Amino acid sequence: MSAPAAATPTTYDSLTVDIADHVAEVVLRGPGKGNAMGPAFWREMPVLFSALDRDPAVRAIIIRGAGGHFSYGLDLAGMVMAGDLGPLLTGAPLAGPRARLLDVIGDMQQACDRVAACRKPIVAAITGRCIGGGLDLIAACDVRLCSQNASFSLREVKLAIVADIGSLQRLPYIIGEGHTRELALTGKDIDAARALRIGLCTEVYPDEAALLAAARQTAREIADNPPLAVQGVKQVMAFGQDKSVADGLRYAATWNAAFLHSKDLAEAMAAFIEKRKPVFTGE
Repeated sequence: MSAPAAATPTTYDSLTVDIADHVAEVVLRGPGKGNAMGPAFWREMPVLFSALDRDPAVRAIIIRGAGGHFSYGLDLAGMVMAGDLGPLLTGAPLAGPRARLLDVIGDMQQACDRVAACRKPIVAAITGRCIGGGLDLIAACDVRLCSQNASFSLREVKLAIVADIGSLQRLPYIIGEGHTRELALTGKDIDAARALRIGLCTEVYPDEAALLAAARQTAREIADNPPLAVQGVKQVMAFGQDKSVADGLRYAATWNAAFLHSKDLAEAMAAFIEKRKPVFTGE
């Protein structure tokens, strides 16, 4: 069987991606104002993250926004103009259009689902506004860092929408049920200081430059670790979210029984004995 094809940087309408030294940097670029998530975003994200997941050259990923903001969330006007939602929201409430709307929402959910399912750890670097779909996206990431000017809002309720792209399902594991309910029921904004207090972000940096430096350093530290062990940590933790401790322990033991014996394990031991930095290959 041939090795899986590597994901190579290509042209997208809603984002750019660059891969260097085992780290992929994904930048949200609109085309909607504030990197709002229009048709191209929902179409391109599942494709990109499926490719990054399978790319042996990628060990860690950074997601950030261009232009001083992470994302304003759903580009509702863009979606309506493109015909993705307009007829389904304004037409007669018949079974056919309702079924098609269900399919559209399911397709949109894949954008964040593929991020959450990606075996490579993902660091979200958040500056400026992170609204609605932006919050859905960072909730699917593994590490969240932000700048001092960042603000967050689960805004859907103010638009008469129940958030349906992942925040209501993923945020309780990150910030708890109480904080998630408050954000979802009020649609209020919270600042970086509050995000840090409730655990939405783990660090706050004074400006975007410091944030990006920290995000790249974090991704570098992840990428320098043994790839299979890093992916194992992510998958074992994901498995255990809705399981008992005993089930989680059994899964972790099974993972190590399958993957512990590796060239990277031998390299880690040799580097420790020889007092040098290890070089891991993922084998």
